[in-house]
Amino acid sequence: MKPLRSTFGLFKMKKWYGGVLILVLAIVMVFSYSLRETQRPQPKKKQSAYDFFNNHPPIDSHRKGNDSFKLPKVEAKKPSLIQKPKLINVEGLDKLYAPRNVSEQESNVLLLWPHLHLLLSRSDALPETGQGIKEAAKAWKELLALIEEEKTTKLSNNIRLKEKNCPFSVCSPDNALFSGGNILELPCGLVEDSSITLIGTPNGSYRSFEIDLVGSNFSEEPKPPIVLHYNVSVAGDNMTEEPFIAQNTWTNELGWGKEEKCPSHVSSNNLKVDGLGLCNEQLVRSTMEENQNVSVSSGDASTNASQQSSHASANFPFVEGNPFTATLWVGLEGFHMTVNGRHETSFAYREKLEPWSVSGVKVVGGLDLLSAFAKGLPVPEDHDLIVNSKILKAPVITRKRLVMLVGVFSTGNNFERRMALRRSWMQFEAVRSGDVAVRFFIGLNKNLQVNFELWKEAQAYGDIQFMPFVDYYSLISLKTIAICIMGTKSLPAKYIMKTDDDAFVRIDEVLSSLKEKPSNGLLYGLIEFDSSPHREKDSKWYISDEEWPHSSYPPWAHGPGYIISRDVAKFIVQGHKERELKL
Repeated sequence: MKPLRSTFGLFKMKKWYGGVLILVLAIVMVFSYSLRETQRPQPKKKQSAYDFFNNHPPIDSHRKGNDSFKLPKVEAKKPSLIQKPKLINVEGLDKLYAPRNVSEQESNVLLLWPHLHLLLSRSDALPETGQGIKEAAKAWKELLALIEEEKTTKLSNNIRLKEKNCPFSVCSPDNALFSGGNILELPCGLVEDSSITLIGTPNGSYRSFEIDLVGSNFSEEPKPPIVLHYNVSVAGDNMTEEPFIAQNTWTNELGWGKEEKCPSHVSSNNLKVDGLGLCNEQLVRSTMEENQNVSVSSGDASTNASQQSSHASANFPFVEGNPFTATLWVGLEGFHMTVNGRHETSFAYREKLEPWSVSGVKVVGGLDLLSAFAKGLPVPEDHDLIVNSKILKAPVITRKRLVMLVGVFSTGNNFERRMALRRSWMQFEAVRSGDVAVRFFIGLNKNLQVNFELWKEAQAYGDIQFMPFVDYYSLISLKTIAICIMGTKSLPAKYIMKTDDDAFVRIDEVLSSLKEKPSNGLLYGLIEFDSSPHREKDSKWYISDEEWPHSSYPPWAHGPGYIISRDVAKFIVQGHKERELKL
């Protein structure tokens, strides 16, 4: 659990995608309230919302890091140059919204689906919307079938032994180790801090070996994606071939991605993943030194090459005939490999290839594998055995309008994080009394077992809202809009807060600080005034020119915790309903 800085935690600088959407849209909305706020001083120079959106003049740098941002007043002039997007047929959407055999109480987890239908049908949808819906339709069909099977089993009084379907750890059977191939099955994917440890010895039969993290796929898909391809090439017998590690990804749609190699032959000090370099500094440094030696040395070229490769091999973590212990662990921003206790490589997550989607580990090539095991895997609790489970359930809401709705972004297999929140800050009196409501917003998973465990959790605690798309990070903006819909339609609230499942929210302090804030036109959080879009296509945070054509963003609030007033949320909901706001 990461504590919230100041009033509430605003760390994780990468998780700002949803925050960008809220601030950008909120800036546009204020023209509709300019007449109400006559008590506030008028700006010297008025501008339309459209002008502000397109020009967003620079803001003084000394304001960076402010905790709240009062939106400027602008003229009530709607842009007339933007053509509304059309509504289109999206494959799988009708199947998601087909009649289903679930009770009214069970369907409470689907409250937002009717409101999201038009949003998902837009011709200007986010790039991965089509795939996210198509896969969600298949996942939803499988889940409904399993739910029906479970009901039938209970009605027939059949007693089935409860299995540990999502174990904390798994190890590979001996026959799998000797035969190679698929050595580990990960029933419910990976989460942050999960790890996979391999013990083995390179045998030199192929001069290389490969470790693949294989993604989830449906039965009709030709091949599963490779979330991480870890290719190790050891040094040759004559020591003239330099050893290297190459990392990459593969999908059916795009094939192989951009390869990242270690040693990289160039300094990568400026590139960090969870604060760690892409390659071990000793490997990079020794390779750069060798390149310098090549340019100044003279004499026998073959002798120099042998000496250089020998020097590189001395620092290389994998050597033919030498046993090693390698641990691949899951960070916030990417995968990290340590070998014999030393960090060797880091690899940032790529779009649609995230830890929750990993279903297994595959090893091929010249490696004698002695042991393989994974631990720190996601484990759901047995909700029937929890003591005092009533105090963990969402309280019944009796107020016509909440003081605040807190929308928590979570991923399906983050079972432990959600239980930690229910046992900690969701026990604040304001939450238990019903003044503040907390809801988790979670997309469907490609893993049937994860979806089923999530369904049971949702029915047990009543605080989860399913989203009608697969939980890809690139679709996180749809969750932001969903929170605004819930805070204005299903559970009307004066304020709407967005946070993440690894943040600790001091509800008491948040409510106290809001007493000093305006109730209209408010965006409250860690405000960023100077940032630009990620244009690297392989990046998890990639933003295309079509999504945002400008070189920099207007002010926005960081994702781990920010609050908007009800009028901002209403504007966003109405703007998307009328298809006047961009996604």
